[in-house]
Amino acid sequence: MILNTSVPFWDLGSNETDAVDCNYTTGWNWLYSLQPAYMSMICILGLVGNSFVLCVFCLHSKHLTVADVYLSNLAAADLVMAMCLPFWAVTVAQGFQWSFGVSLCKVVSTAIAMNYSCSVLFLVVVSVDRYLALVKPMSFGRRRDRALAKKVCFTIWAIGFLLGLPDLLFRSVKWFPDLKVDGCYLAYPHDSWRVQRNMTANTVGFLIPLPIILFCGYHIICALHKNQGGNFPGDRKEKKASYLVLIVLAAYFICLLPHQIVRFLDTLDYFEVTLGCYWGHVLDIGTQLASCLAYGNSALNPFLYVIVGNHFRNRAKKMFRQVLNHAVKEKTVNLTSTAKFTQASKISSEQNSKFKIHSPLAT
Repeated sequence: MILNTSVPFWDLGSNETDAVDCNYTTGWNWLYSLQPAYMSMICILGLVGNSFVLCVFCLHSKHLTVADVYLSNLAAADLVMAMCLPFWAVTVAQGFQWSFGVSLCKVVSTAIAMNYSCSVLFLVVVSVDRYLALVKPMSFGRRRDRALAKKVCFTIWAIGFLLGLPDLLFRSVKWFPDLKVDGCYLAYPHDSWRVQRNMTANTVGFLIPLPIILFCGYHIICALHKNQGGNFPGDRKEKKASYLVLIVLAAYFICLLPHQIVRFLDTLDYFEVTLGCYWGHVLDIGTQLASCLAYGNSALNPFLYVIVGNHFRNRAKKMFRQVLNHAVKEKTVNLTSTAKFTQASKISSEQNSKFKIHSPLAT
């Protein structure tokens, strides 16, 4: 779809005649007016929220649990997403005119693709971690440690980079005379890459994670329900962390499910299962809306941590107290130093006056 330049998940260069012949004016004008404002809001909330989450985790780095390691990396991935959104907000506001050069076209698109892959993989490993902590605490719970979690996170970032390589290799900027814009688009060597990319996204981002997360989530809920009476195996923090993880998982799939559906429909469009101008119009507009909803998940998670995560709230309060105490201490030290300096100056002045009075050389 030629008009999908603003969304790094899709490619340009297919069905160009449909995009030219069909009248998309009403729908795209609506997106031009609303999408930049929405992206700007998501960007601000995502930058502030995820930066705050990372600050809380970093200040308590010595006391992080395995789940905290995964959630902090998820926050880092969401922060990268939020940092990339201003470029696309400006691009959409300019009618899909990319004004940032080829290098940023590649880097920004690769970063967003990495976020898409890494986010779902982090959620998979955190759901497996909750399963081991609650359902198998005796057999596998002791094998969970932060060193292993950090290695898993490094592996996930490496996989995300590999899955984002098509954007790094094939993203380019091209002049589209029909639209009169320089578009940041995916210049695939062959159009079949479009299908391979969609199938990879559907498989890695949905078909493989979904049964794992559903299996772990079902057993986590059963374990939580079974131990409501208070005889909960292990630390109570595990129970609180599990509630938070379940909410984050539910929010992720609600936000990303439309995106996965659009991916599948785009594959059907490649095989010309459904034809016609109306279908192209629905798919292109649906692509934009589904992407906006997916972007929103990056700004949603920090608020879920604060609303649902009691343990996280306590850490945040402790961080604020530390910052406030540090500020008060600094102010007290400054005031004390000023008072001592003033007192010393006064004593020195008095001594000089006495010296002047009693000195034989005084006039």
